[in-house]
Formats: sequence, C-alpha cells, structure tokens
Amino acid sequence: MELASYADLAVRLVNTEEPERGTDTLTSVDAVRGLFSDSSRAGALAEEADVPRLRGVRTRLRGVFEAAAEGDEVRAVDLLNSLLMEYPVSPLVSGHDHLDDAGRPRWHLHLADNSPTATAHFSAVACMGLAVHLTELGADRLGICQAAPCRNAYLDTSTNRSRRYCSDRCATRANVAAYRARKRQEAAAATTQEG
Repeated sequence: MELASYADLAVRLVNTEEPERGTDTLTSVDAVRGLFSDSSRAGALAEEADVPRLRGVRTRLRGVFEAAAEGDEVRAVDLLNSLLMEYPVSPLVSGHDHLDDAGRPRWHLHLADNSPTATAHFSAVACMGLAVHLTELGADRLGICQAAPCRNAYLDTSTNRSRRYCSDRCATRANVAAYRARKRQEAAAATTQEG
C-alpha cells in the first residue's frame, strides 16, 4: 500500500462531523471501529475513551484542511507536524502478496499496527498518510468543500488542481444553485428594464 493512500483515513475522520449541519457520527465505540479496515488489529482496541480522543484529533485535522484550503500552507504544515510529533509512526518493510516477474517480493512500506490505543494507531497512520500526500502533491491538494452547507474535507487528485467539492453530488448541487441564481438575476433585471 502506498503511504499516501493512508491520507484517506484523515478525510474519513474529519468527515465524521458536519459542523455547519450540527451532525456527528463519531458517537460510539462501534463508530470508532468503523473507521478501521476489517484487517486492522488496532480497531479491536477501541474503547469508549477513544471517542473523545478521536474527536480531538478530528478537530485538529480539520484545522489542517481549513488552513490549506485558505492558502495558509505554513499553518497547515505546522498543525500537521504537531500531530505527527504527538502520534509517531512505526514503519515496516513488507512484501506480502506482491511478487515481481521473477517471483521475488515487491518490497514496500506499511505502517505497523502496534500502537497501544485505537486513537494512537489511527491518528499516526492518518497523519502520516496526509503528510505524504501533502509533501508529494502540495498543500493546495487538501480542500474543504465549497458547497454550502457542506464543509467536508477532500483530497484533490485532479490533474489540473481544480477540485472544489467533496463529491459529484455537492458539485451538482452547487452548479444547479448557481444556475438558478443567475436565472433569478436575469429575470429581475428583465423586470426592472420593463418597468
């Protein structure tokens, strides 16, 4: 697994809350376990104390995305570095299930599943993935959805760095709202000219 793919975990955690709508799905141990893949040993460690801990990490990760979306790369990096210092990773070289043409393992890095708590593991892996994504693609590839009232985080993987929405649904909703607003303005302008 590429380390940058772990950045999706940061997005998944941040998007458990929709502050503008007042919703929060990170409310139970089962919700914490739902953040992990089925094969993760760390998910089994989840306990009630992980709910408020992960909510705290979520708030800090949202700050990283918001700073990046506002163009404040230095603040985004500082916030992310603070999390990386608090939640260090343990890398492992792995070659499981990946053989090259000669039958040798294709060595790659994984992040070890050896943290003492579910929060420590999830935070370390998510922050490391986000750090790799940021350093390889740039801080401007971290975004916050511009479709009101959605404020979901996303990773911009578009070829021209043009993504502004977390999903096709939000993009469509924003485009339809903009179209309707233009039509209302045109109708109002036509009424004013007639009068």
